[in-house]
Parts: sequence; C-alpha cells; structure tokens
Amino acid sequence: MNFHPHAHLSVFLACAVSFLALTTASSALWPFSGKKDKVVPVNSERESQELAASAMLAQARQAENAGRVGKAQGLYQTIVKRYAFTPSAAEASFQNALIIRQNGKMDDAFDAFQTFILSYRDSPHFSDAIEKQYEIAEEAKGGKKQRGMLLISMKMNSSEVIKFYEKIIKNAPFGKFAPLAQFSIAEIQQDLKEKDKAVEAYNKVVENYPNSSQAAEAQFRIGSISNIAAQRSEDASNLLAARDALRTYIATNPAGERKQETEMILNQVNTAEANQSLNVAKYYQRVGKTPAAAIYLNEALKFGSPEVSAEARTMLAELAAADPEGVSNAKKGPGQDYTALTAGNLKTRDDYVGPLAPELARLSQKPRMRTGDEGFVPIPLQEPTLPLRPGAAAPGAGSLLPPVLDTEKPALLPVPPSPSAPSMLQPSPSSTLPVPPAPSTSKPAS
Repeated sequence: MNFHPHAHLSVFLACAVSFLALTTASSALWPFSGKKDKVVPVNSERESQELAASAMLAQARQAENAGRVGKAQGLYQTIVKRYAFTPSAAEASFQNALIIRQNGKMDDAFDAFQTFILSYRDSPHFSDAIEKQYEIAEEAKGGKKQRGMLLISMKMNSSEVIKFYEKIIKNAPFGKFAPLAQFSIAEIQQDLKEKDKAVEAYNKVVENYPNSSQAAEAQFRIGSISNIAAQRSEDASNLLAARDALRTYIATNPAGERKQETEMILNQVNTAEANQSLNVAKYYQRVGKTPAAAIYLNEALKFGSPEVSAEARTMLAELAAADPEGVSNAKKGPGQDYTALTAGNLKTRDDYVGPLAPELARLSQKPRMRTGDEGFVPIPLQEPTLPLRPGAAAPGAGSLLPPVLDTEKPALLPVPPSPSAPSMLQPSPSSTLPVPPAPSTSKPAS
C-alpha cells in the first residue's frame, strides 16, 4: 500500500496536537523549587504508575533488609523520580532520607527530610520527619553526630544550626517541636554571648508559646541575662528589664522550681539599683539639685537593703531640713510611692512625746474574733501610762480620755485612783457637779 508523502506529516501533527491538548487539560506543575517541572498524570495513568511503584518499593525493601543498602537507596530514588505523585513515592522519599540520616552527612540528611516535608505534607510520616530534623539539629548544636552506636565529633557553624531550627519552626509553627526549636535558638545566642539576640529569642518563646513548658524557663533566663548584663555595666535599663522579667516569672509561676533562685536574683537586682540610685542622689545633692536628689533617694529607700535604706533616709531628712521647698517640689515618677520626708526629723519636733505606751499599742490593734473563752481578759479600768514630758498638760484630742463632762448631767461614778498614776477621771475638789456619795475612805474600793 502506497501513502502520499505528506500523509506521515499529517498524522504526526494530529498526534502532537492531541497530546498537547490532553496534557494541558489534565496537568499541573510539580511543586518542587529548583527541579524540572513535572506533569501530574491523569487518573488512569496514576493507577498504572502506582502498581509499578509498589512493585519497585517492595524490591527496595527486600534489598534493604538483605543489607544491600546502596541498591535499596537507588530504587527509592528511582521511584521518587519516575512516580513522584504516587503514595509509594512518599514512602520511598522518607526511606531514602532515613538512609542518608544513617550514613550520610548531617546537612544532607536534614535536606533530604526537608525535601520530603515540602513534597509530601499529607504523608503519615510528616511528624516523624519533623522529629528527625529536630534530632539532627540538636546533634549539630552539641557538636556531635550519631552513627550507629557511636558519637563522632563534627563541626558546624552556629548560623547553619540556627537555620535548621528556623526551618523546623517554619515547617510546623504550632507543632510540639516549634517551642523546643525556638528555645534552642535562644540558647545558641546565649552561648555566643549575644545578649540582645538571646533575650529576643527567649521572648519569642514566651510570646508565641506561652503554654509550653519552655516558656517559664525562657522568662527566668531573660531576667538572669539582664541581671548579668547589669552587673557588667551601669545601664539602668538592664536592671529594669531584669526586675520585670523576674517579677513576671514569680507571678506566672508561683510554685516554679526556679522561684527561690529568682527571689535571690531579684534581691541582687534591687540592691544594685538602690546603690545606683543612692550614688546618683549624692551627685545631685552636691550640685544643689534637691528635687532630683529626693527622687533618687526615694528609689534607694524603695529597693535598698537596710543599710542603704538607712543612709538614704538620713540624707532625705537632711535635705528636708536644709531645703524643704526643694524637697516638696520633687515630682513623683510613674509607679512611685513617695516616702514621707519628715519621718527622719520626728524626734526633733516640739510636740513629740515618745512612742506609744505598750497598753496603748495593744489597744490600737485591730480586734480579732475569739473562738472560745480561753485567754479572755476584760479591758482594765485603770488608765494606761502615757509618755508625757515633765510639767506637760494633759493630752488633748486623740487620747483615750473621755470628753469634758456636761454640767447639766450627773457625772459617772468616780474611778478610784491608781497607785502608780493619778486618775484623770476623779473629779477635782473645786468641781460643783453633783455626784453620788463616795464610798468609805477607810480603805480603798476594790
């Protein structure tokens, strides 16, 4: 049979047009970056590809079980290359990454799992691949590489290890390994003594994963790092950052295992800031800026140890005596509870008569509810001893004495005088108030 010379060309062109139309209607680009675009097969082709891929996958497993790892790895890679859209390809990609993890370089193994993660996110091995990446990153961070049962030394740049953790977080930002990876990034920055980067990394743990077990430790380390930085410099911002972080830790972890250590560091921070404030106050006192000196003395009183507080209180009293107007003009800062400035000069006042007597101190306490009759003692009728200056008049308002008696009403029964102090309740001889007959004076009333 003879054909026209142009018949072959016509048939070829028709087949080419049909193929292009078919691929255009049922194709999609392969999602891998940096690889040659691949075409998604139609359903009928996918079924046949899966059959072929399953058979090859079985051969690869047999080879691996027999110890022929090289042949198995070659078959796994062939499956991924030829039948990329089949379930067997996802399994082959994961198994290939495991082999590289066991025998290859650490960065090659991490990249192999990364390729699997980006290509087969729907695979049941997705979480396993993230875990393997985290294990690799942790080994790289510690400078060790596991091969079989042995640990061999390896060196990897810290920035490369941080990139490992960053990819883990990006792959599964809300997975269980994300806070662990972020915490490890912060530890690397801390080991490099990069204070600002470390604090920022720990802050991300607290802000992005507040319910994780790493958040509390990250909060503590923020305070600890800031405290160390404050000890090395005179930057008050480090003290403020340390106090805020440590207080937040105590507030959010009242029963945390770091509570005692946190309180100890917080005391160090307070002492350091009080000493700084005291030194600044002395400077402002020397240059004659009383309001500024008073503000810093208040800070020293607020956060200082007993020794620092005593010195600050003495200075504040001296300022108040030398320049009362300047001290009174001192403005309160945000959050300050300003100290009473005249407390230091209380004993020099003309109306000072000493502290409360023990009886008055007890009576001024808030009453407590009794639960039984034991320990009940009635209030004595005897007047308590008052601290008076020699020759001073009787106390006025604010004492426990009753007010002046009304002349139109009969007075109460007189109270016998105390042997130790004259009674203020007994009427004077010159009083014209009517009183009931007094008991016999042969012996004192009981």
